Amino acid sequence: MYKNKSDAGLNNICGKRVRQYRLDMKNVSQRKLAEMLQIQGLDLDKNAVQRIESGQRFVTDIELRILAKVLNVSYQQLLDEL
Repeated sequence: MYKNKSDAGLNNICGKRVRQYRLDMKNVSQRKLAEMLQIQGLDLDKNAVQRIESGQRFVTDIELRILAKVLNVSYQQLLDEL
């Protein structure tokens, strides 16, 4: 049977890592991260970042690629569960 949620019932497995890496960047709020993503051409706002971090929003491969670039980590680092 097809499964499109994580074992924890979340819509993504990268959200917790996105939050962790954002906080590691020091003084980068969800709004600031959204601005950084927009500069790279990804049209997300602060609410979308919050929903990604909380696991409420699906993340596409295109979004994952840009998130990794902005957070200065690899795709794999975002996909490794905590």
